[in-house]
Amino acid sequence: MIAVEAGPAELAEAARVAEAALTLDPGQGAALVGRLSRPPATRTWTALVVDGGVAMVSLSDKDPAAGHLDLLAVHPSARGEGRGRALVRAAEEWLRERGAREARWAGNPPCYAWPGVDVRYTAAACLAESLGYERYHVAWNMTADLAGDLGTEDDLARLERAGVAVRAALGAERERVAAFVARHWNERWAWEAANASGLHYAERDGEILAFAAWGARPAWFGPMGTAPAARGLGLGRVLLRRCLAEQRAAGQADAQIGWVGPLRFYSRAVGARAERVFWLYRRDLA
Repeated sequence: MIAVEAGPAELAEAARVAEAALTLDPGQGAALVGRLSRPPATRTWTALVVDGGVAMVSLSDKDPAAGHLDLLAVHPSARGEGRGRALVRAAEEWLRERGAREARWAGNPPCYAWPGVDVRYTAAACLAESLGYERYHVAWNMTADLAGDLGTEDDLARLERAGVAVRAALGAERERVAAFVARHWNERWAWEAANASGLHYAERDGEILAFAAWGARPAWFGPMGTAPAARGLGLGRVLLRRCLAEQRAAGQADAQIGWVGPLRFYSRAVGARAERVFWLYRRDLA
């Protein structure tokens, strides 16, 4: 079973396969294939396909020694015949040919599908371990129910009295907010902010204080951050709720808060619950 690099027609078929295979991410398979096929310009990537299966693989200029298996999907009707194994081996060979010394079955930010392997995709975890991958880290998401109260009117009035305005970043404002994100955090978050479906920010006297984004990874919330000098104003709660309200207006019933750090903040701000757990895997390509 030989995997080949995908062209436009094969990518369209790969999107169909992903839609059928990714049962824990209903309706997102095609969007994920689309997002992974439009990464930052500095990234080297490919999609490898066999009949009924696809693997998307990438190398980042930040760490070209470590390659990433970004997505593996096999159509339910084609499972049990070695397609997943063949695709992983083809992905490893593609990475090896480009100088990678390690393969990671883990998210390659800023353009990724998941932080790692969702533990509920048990077959994928079993495949990784049978191929000699070691589990080296754990990440998790939180889920926010969007049916509840996401109002911000009182908070916006309070912030206005303090001279703080909260706005959606439209047009050229996106570049300004992305520059703020790069300055205070990193280029990965800046790329996500610039490419998000929705981006909101807070400013005072022309100075940006905080931001929040959603849809950089399709249907998920994040990233979000507040500059150190502006912490304690309650900006994170307001920006989070504005983004989630937009996601609800876009038709989502809930939202994944990806690759979460501060559990307590999201739990208190919107009643989010820790739910999805991801195992990150790696192996040497010697």
